[in-house]
Amino acid sequence: MHPKTISIADYTYNLPNERIAAYPLEKRDESKLLVYKDNVIKEDVYKNIAAHLPEKSLLVFNNTKVIPARIVFQKSTGGIIEIFCLEPYEENKEYNAVMQKTKSIQWKCMIGGASKWKEGSLEKKLKIENEEVIINVRLVEKLSDAYVTEFSWQPVHFSFVEIIQQIGETPLPPYIKRKPEEGDKERYQTIYALYQGSVAAPTAGLHFTKEIFSSLVQKNIATDYATLHVGAGTFKPVKAALMEGHEMHSEWIDVTMHTIKNMIANVNHTVVAVGTTSLRTIESLYWLGVKTILYPEIIPADLTIYQWDVYESPLSESTYQVEEALSSLLQWMEKNSKEHLITSTQILIAPGYQFRIAKAIITNFHQPNSTLLLLVAAAVGNYWKNIYNYALQNDFRFLSYGDGSLLFIG
Repeated sequence: MHPKTISIADYTYNLPNERIAAYPLEKRDESKLLVYKDNVIKEDVYKNIAAHLPEKSLLVFNNTKVIPARIVFQKSTGGIIEIFCLEPYEENKEYNAVMQKTKSIQWKCMIGGASKWKEGSLEKKLKIENEEVIINVRLVEKLSDAYVTEFSWQPVHFSFVEIIQQIGETPLPPYIKRKPEEGDKERYQTIYALYQGSVAAPTAGLHFTKEIFSSLVQKNIATDYATLHVGAGTFKPVKAALMEGHEMHSEWIDVTMHTIKNMIANVNHTVVAVGTTSLRTIESLYWLGVKTILYPEIIPADLTIYQWDVYESPLSESTYQVEEALSSLLQWMEKNSKEHLITSTQILIAPGYQFRIAKAIITNFHQPNSTLLLLVAAAVGNYWKNIYNYALQNDFRFLSYGDGSLLFIG
């Protein structure tokens, strides 16, 4: 089955508003955990997750860090303009370098109250390290789905990450119907978050604690990290009747040679993606490797994954083993002098997808009619309905601040 023919109406369920978690639990690892394997559902809590994982498993986490991407400005006339930073609009797509930029920077943004802001710049004053800072933002360009804005500031020696940390708010998802609070700064962030760039949290990782990591070590379960900067597109609703009419969001990934080598070393063990973003990343690595086999001279700008790549020839005809594909990707990186693979992926994982690397996924419960629910259905087949019905009937909390699941693929 080609995912283009999927009707999104077949991937819905009734999610009452009261089942959407507005706040996280006080203790991260006390969240409920649904475990699914071989058509059997069990129930536990996250702090016991190691007991449900095979020894010598490899867990791959997304170590992206959420930036306070929602910024509110007030016009001199009193009107409120809300700017939601989506992604840098810069030639250099290396997020660490972008976030360290000084003086000025351009971002692709969504703007609330854009009709009230037709010209001129907005200004905000604040203090950073006892220095007064004046921040200006102006409209540069209107895109089909967003705006380009340019932030500039004085004094110019501050970095953009220092600026946004002072003026921005935690970008809670649109289905959490409340304003961000002080506690969200810490709780809407994984404890291992490292690289600034996401506008939404990789929420499966929110449940993990130091105690859980200790329990993984005790069971000889390895961990590694990749980076996928989560965009607002993760909440993009599917409005088309068939998936052929839906444009999948693209997100930036950053994976080291060390992580790819670790996956090759664990190819015969259980590789577990912690979250849908980690899953999209590690599965994309296989297909990127196949591209380097098929097109050995491919340039870095062209080594990316588009929405339908993996379902259409020549990639769809791939019979390459994981080790072959990843080894080829490593050789390409060495040839191009790259310690880090930085590229984008638009991969759509939906029923009909054949998993290549991941053997299980740890993930929260997702919205009806979403591409994330399609991903779950790709992993567990039509049994997703039983899993979600069980969660609804047994008081599991849903979405970003809710409970989660460990789903074995197959």
